[in-house]
Order: sequence, then C-alpha cells, then structure tokens
Amino acid sequence: MLLDLDIFKIESELLPKQGRVLIAEPFLPGDYFGRSTVLLVQCSEEGDVGFILNKPTDLLVKDLFKGFPDFDANAFLGGPVSNDKLFFLHTLGDKIPDSLQVSGDLFWSGNFDHLTALISAGLVEEEEVRFFLGYAGWSAGQLAAEIADHSWVVIEPSIETILSSDENFWNESVQSIGGNALLWQNFPENPELN
Repeated sequence: MLLDLDIFKIESELLPKQGRVLIAEPFLPGDYFGRSTVLLVQCSEEGDVGFILNKPTDLLVKDLFKGFPDFDANAFLGGPVSNDKLFFLHTLGDKIPDSLQVSGDLFWSGNFDHLTALISAGLVEEEEVRFFLGYAGWSAGQLAAEIADHSWVVIEPSIETILSSDENFWNESVQSIGGNALLWQNFPENPELN
C-alpha cells in the first residue's frame, strides 16, 4: 500500500517578500535547510537572500573576532553562502550607517565598526541584534520554483518573533500554519531510521 504523501504538500498562500519567513517542508534535506526557517532580507529580479533563523551555533561572536566587545551573542548558522563571513540583523535603524531596511523596524547589514562601537558603549541590547555565519541565496526564479514544488511555505511573523526565534522556531511556525502542516512535526527527520 502506497502512502499519500500529497498531504504533506502545503500550498503557500503568501508570496516571498522581504521580511517574510520561509518554512522548510519536512523532507527538505541537509544540515542547512532541513527543518529550517529562513528570513528573506532581499527579494529582487536577480534573486533572493535570507538568513536561517533557527540554527544557533555554540560560537560567541566575541570569540570569533579579536577585540569584539564583551557581548554574549551567539552566531547563528545563516546559510551555505559565504559561511566564513559574519552578517547581522538589527532593529537599530539609522543608528547604524549603511543599514538596509528589511521591513518596518528590521534592518540588516550596515557599518560593522559602528555597531561594535555602540556595543562597546553599552548602547545595544542583545535582543536588538542577531549575528549569522553565511547566508542563503537563490538565483533569479529559483526560490519561486522551489515554492511551486512545495519545498517552502511562506509566513509573516512579527519582528519580535523573528529576533527572539531559536531552535524551536520551525515547530512553532508549523503550529502557526496549522492544518495538514501539523503532520510535519510528527514525521521523523530521517524516515529510513524509523
């Protein structure tokens, strides 16, 4: 008897857009994208850029950069592209020159030295900034094709939810989708080991 795996295919009601989050379907393989949640920070005709929100590492940013202030922020696994570089999201807006607005009060990138100076002066709270090693990237049309293939569902969480997300964010996001997506949580990550 064959299983009807179409029940796992959830139609995304939202289109990808800056500030929205991609939720990986449960069969998407790999250390980066398996059961991942990805914030889209740039969407254009040339392609899309995002950061994985639910894959924290044990690495503290202050241990990665000599001279970085005493600031207990973990680096998250941001994606497979340029994973030897540090990127950041923040809600500091114009306080960080050259920041790029994602949506509302959420920004990414900007002058890293200026951010470091603000942290040294005690003017940045840990919940105002999130650091990532690498990023996720899609070429023109690639993400749209993956969404059409049911690899991702698009949701639109609040900025507070995005910046407070942790390793449980995939499960929490699936709960927010509801319906057949709830079956995703009970399906083993590797069915062959079941």
